[in-house]
Amino acid sequence: MATSGLNASFIYPLIIAAGVLQAWGPPMNGALQKSLVNPWLASLVSFLPIIALLFCLFICIPKPLPTLEGLQNMPWWAPLGGLAGAGAVVAGLMFVNKIGAGAFAGLTISANLLMSVVIDKFGWFGAEVHALTPGRMLGCALLVIGIVLISKF
Repeated sequence: MATSGLNASFIYPLIIAAGVLQAWGPPMNGALQKSLVNPWLASLVSFLPIIALLFCLFICIPKPLPTLEGLQNMPWWAPLGGLAGAGAVVAGLMFVNKIGAGAFAGLTISANLLMSVVIDKFGWFGAEVHALTPGRMLGCALLVIGIVLISKF
């Protein structure tokens, strides 16, 4: 999906909304795990609506389709992003009820931010390289300090 025609006044609110929705996931999954008891079953049940929604969207909007060249040039690790997300889902449903949604979000956001600037600095996973500037380092440090201050440590 091309976003070149979208400006920041449209994109930023969507990203903020996605962040709000991400905060809902761990406590919702924690309630699911509490009801289903088995964390693996809860994880599976958590993913079923996603798979159903994406399948319906694909059936309704099947184009564009990948090219053979695109598939051949795809890095081996590209399809594993969902597994990384699944790890976050499983961690959320297993631990959010133990430490609280705020502490869970604080720790995961801090880890996410720190790893993201490393990915940017080295261009891992095909990302464009972005310098690790003093401003980015200060922003990370302030966020991590704030998370430590509001968490249960």
